[in-house]
Amino acid sequence: MRVAAMQSKAWPYEEARKLLKRYPDGKPGGEAVLFETGYGPSGLPHIGTFNEVLRTTFVRRAYEELTGQPTRLIAFSDDMDGLRKVPDNVPNPELLQPHLGMPLSQVPDPFGTHESFAHHNNARLRTFLDRFGFDYEFLSATECYRSGRFDDVVRQVLRNWDAVMGVMLPTLREERRKTYSPLLPVSPTSGIVLQVAVEVIDAEAGIIAFENEGQRVEQSALGGRAKLQWKVDWAARWVALGVDYEMAGKDLIDSVTQSGKIARVLGGRPPEGFNYEMFLDEKGEKISKSKGNGLSLDEWLRYGSEESLAFFIYREPRKAKSLHIGVIPRAVDEYWQFRGNYAGQPIEQKLGNPVHHIHSGKVPEAALPLTYGLLLNLVSLPGVGDKETAWKFVQRYAPGSSAEANPELDELIGLAVNYARDFVAPNLTRRSPTPEEAEALRDLDGELAKLGGDADADTIQNIVFEVGKRHPFESLRHWFQALYETLLGSSQGPRMGSFIALYGVENTRRLIAEALAAAA
Repeated sequence: MRVAAMQSKAWPYEEARKLLKRYPDGKPGGEAVLFETGYGPSGLPHIGTFNEVLRTTFVRRAYEELTGQPTRLIAFSDDMDGLRKVPDNVPNPELLQPHLGMPLSQVPDPFGTHESFAHHNNARLRTFLDRFGFDYEFLSATECYRSGRFDDVVRQVLRNWDAVMGVMLPTLREERRKTYSPLLPVSPTSGIVLQVAVEVIDAEAGIIAFENEGQRVEQSALGGRAKLQWKVDWAARWVALGVDYEMAGKDLIDSVTQSGKIARVLGGRPPEGFNYEMFLDEKGEKISKSKGNGLSLDEWLRYGSEESLAFFIYREPRKAKSLHIGVIPRAVDEYWQFRGNYAGQPIEQKLGNPVHHIHSGKVPEAALPLTYGLLLNLVSLPGVGDKETAWKFVQRYAPGSSAEANPELDELIGLAVNYARDFVAPNLTRRSPTPEEAEALRDLDGELAKLGGDADADTIQNIVFEVGKRHPFESLRHWFQALYETLLGSSQGPRMGSFIALYGVENTRRLIAEALAAAA
């Protein structure tokens, strides 16, 4: 498998091979290769945040497959950043307003559950990561600064002040250059992270000077009494922690470039990585934590499985993708389709199959007897919108199945019930058939009446095809669209043979009777 993985074009292996070039003989001293992912806790975590950890993990596992070398993953929270604005999607926003500019770890928690806003959002992030069983170490910027862990790299910035400024100033507007400082002191009076010009007094001792409330102040930049400006902070973190790999969104390409230059100024080596495309909402706008226009993990997991989310995140990382409720059913069904194909694929295809990376090469063999889309059509019908009733139909369609024996199917039924109740059933409107469609429906009803109770999906599908061919539809597609719109109330739908086998011939005949009555 290792030989095939070395040649695989699957993007996690391509990324892992960058680390092989970085350390052809493994990291010196047998140290673990360090992966990092960052999080800004100014807003609630969303799938865009979570996506970065998952994709980084895909690369981490690919590297382990290729080398057998140890690795670590750090989830780093920039919780010493100053609160720039009050997010739109939090309760009690009035609690935050007086604390604008203060480190997030010093801002009150509007939810009232943690000691600060950052602590609350950090806890949410960790809950999300733990839910998926990620192997990671959590680090807080506040703790790194205050504990002295970053003191040496802060001194290194002070020692190389002019060189760091030489990297940053050409990238700034003229007005910004006048007050720009690589280091942001924390006001000794207000506690605000100050955006002011800074003078280095003693680099070795870490002493700086700046204006605070009209007064010149000299104080230490160490021990959390100052923090580094964004791009300098990122570079310093890479150097201080020894980060070997970190990916970032396409919107941060320039930041990666500048931070890489600063890392070299500080005597370090920038990490490997790549820039992924951003998720978009239904309107094609970039997802923002502060706007809250993204999809939360809880929302996805109410309607789709964890594996379907991982599948969505894995695919095409360099392509902008719309992320909204409507993409979930397709992601669920495509995940199961790829999983069903896995066992029969040659090794080269297995390594490029998303499920190989989702399950770290240990892909479950269990298959589903029906699709999520088919379940949605079933549970959207009157009288079938609950899990218990849906299971009765499923057990007739797939004898021997049960919630106990098929937990993944049981989960899927529950998710389909949720989705259908919230998004499908309220929008279904069955139209009356045209005279030509009514004639075809009567023909189909007559054919279904001849069937026994054990007719399988393929037999029923053939009957539906033959009936459609006997009537003057422009194409069979128009026949199936008529079935969807008159029987199910939707412009699109499932394979009708499978649906009728699942819902039952007699129940389907009742749907036909209702449609014909509406046409009378």
